[in-house]
Amino acid sequence: MSNPTDLHYTEEHEWLRVDGDNAVVGITAYAAEKLGDVVYVDLPKVGAAIKAGTVVGEIESTKSVGELYAPADGTVVAVNDAVVASPELVNSDPFGDGWLIKIEVGALPQLLTADQYTALTGE
Repeated sequence: MSNPTDLHYTEEHEWLRVDGDNAVVGITAYAAEKLGDVVYVDLPKVGAAIKAGTVVGEIESTKSVGELYAPADGTVVAVNDAVVASPELVNSDPFGDGWLIKIEVGALPQLLTADQYTALTGE
């Protein structure tokens, strides 16, 4: 699966779809594939203040547990209840229905383009 060019990426394998002051956040297809079959997702609560680079959740698979890092400073304004109920959405549609949280962004750090992220992962 190629990395959508309209997204921003982190070195920790999160993606952001920025729309004004808000951003939708998820993990990349590369990260979902490396995790294996996702069986549990623990996300921050709506209203939680998050700081870029800090752990804000967990994604558990049949193979391992991965951490979800905040890609930017901000406040959580929504969580994807569908992915909490059906964690396999992270694997089946990581750039769509498998999104994790929506945040009101305080400030965006330097993020990677799709080409830079592809170079980082080699995929």
